[in-house]
Amino acid sequence: MKSTRKLAELESRIGYKFHNFDLLVQAMTHSSYANEHKAARMKDNERLEFLGDAVLEVTSSEFLFHNYPDLPEGDLTKLRASIVCEPTLALCTKEIELGSYLQLGKGEEHTGGRHRDSIVSDAMEALIGAIYLDGGFANAKEFILKYIMKDIENKQLFYDSKTILQEIVQRDFKGDEIVYTLTGEEGPDHDKKFIVELHIGEKNASQGIGRTKKAAEQEAAYRAIIDLKGKTKEICT
Repeated sequence: MKSTRKLAELESRIGYKFHNFDLLVQAMTHSSYANEHKAARMKDNERLEFLGDAVLEVTSSEFLFHNYPDLPEGDLTKLRASIVCEPTLALCTKEIELGSYLQLGKGEEHTGGRHRDSIVSDAMEALIGAIYLDGGFANAKEFILKYIMKDIENKQLFYDSKTILQEIVQRDFKGDEIVYTLTGEEGPDHDKKFIVELHIGEKNASQGIGRTKKAAEQEAAYRAIIDLKGKTKEICT
């Protein structure tokens, strides 16, 4: 089990101190760890994830409703999806290094689970659920607004990057084709990174690196858009 001191460090990072510390322990306990420690009757974070997902949906919906008064329902739904989807939630966890506080089973640990988007994004939702149970909706909402509901434009761009790039190329580079080419792989099998080059017509436009080929393509598309728009923002990889 993670030490009390380690999880107290997480409390300090997020600016919230739990009254029921067991809720924080549960939020950071993956099912693989709980299954390996059945004798201790540990609870995994899946039920808290379920709750946190609902709190996140309500909070994000309210935020977008008030801050984007001119967007119709369909666009609000799409915008919310770009913010609370797995890849962007995983990006949000990097600010507090949430993966480093997780309790994982040996198998998940050895296969890179601490850096897997699905695991860390689920843990983020579990943490929201734990804060909600421990301190109520106001505290959970404050956490969500601080760590998730920010940099909306950049998150939407990252989420929709391949689609947005396709639209830009069709509009401004008529006749040119977008081609994604896998050019290399790095790291051991359990923690591999893929390298993808993106060409627009004959031009080598950008490169992306990700833990899956799809993620690498997404980053390559994102970086191509940033370059085309003359921006300099970076994303976490």
